[in-house]
Amino acid sequence: MALSDLIAKQLPYLRRYARILTGSQSLGDGFVRELLEAALVDATLREQISVSRVGLFSAFSRIYAAAGAELTVSGGVGTAEAETAASRLDLVTPLARQALLLGAVEDFSEREIAEILNCPEEDVRSLIDSALADIETGSRLNVLIIEDEPLIAFQIEEIVGSLGHLAVGTAATHAQAVALFDQHRPDLVLADIQLADGSSGIDAVNEILSKFSVPVVFITAFPERLLTGERPEPTFLITKPFSDDFVRATIGQVAFFGSTAPLN
Repeated sequence: MALSDLIAKQLPYLRRYARILTGSQSLGDGFVRELLEAALVDATLREQISVSRVGLFSAFSRIYAAAGAELTVSGGVGTAEAETAASRLDLVTPLARQALLLGAVEDFSEREIAEILNCPEEDVRSLIDSALADIETGSRLNVLIIEDEPLIAFQIEEIVGSLGHLAVGTAATHAQAVALFDQHRPDLVLADIQLADGSSGIDAVNEILSKFSVPVVFITAFPERLLTGERPEPTFLITKPFSDDFVRATIGQVAFFGSTAPLN
């Protein structure tokens, strides 16, 4: 596959992974940009990322491991966003969580994860188990679910409860979402994009964020439609249909970065 075709097809998913990994839209996109800029001047790197999706994510993993605190964050020194992003660089996602995210979010096999992270394949399962154990013993959150499909809402509520978090309410419309948020002031919002009465989960979240700063995880069947670079985009994104581990890993990352202020 031509490099331009591979990048065009995989870029939304690489950006999704990078944002979940770093807990920041600016940082995640910054690491992806760093990779693409490096590929422009390095023919060997271009060849590697043009071979396969595994090659692309493997190259990104090396950039993430090497660039770290040297990454320049857009927004400028001294801004609230830059300060928050800088503090998150002190919380570089451990290898175990990277393995979990690669499997749960991006659906790589254990063999592929080992290649991406440059570690023995026999270590991958223990890394993932370690990450899951860490998530299950992490901080507890009050969670608002915005979802108009009852079965999916029940599934999400069960996952939230299995992690020791509390689902404070489920909203099926924009108005319900805002009312429940005002009533409970949750630590985290899980929001579908399209709601029961034709209203928008994005609009509901924007109204919530205009009042109070809170981490938000969007849920959609079409992540590529939100990660186009043409408008404000979410940091955390769950794709329908989702696995339990996908939701657990994403919530775990939100909790992992919970000691810093959320970035929009």
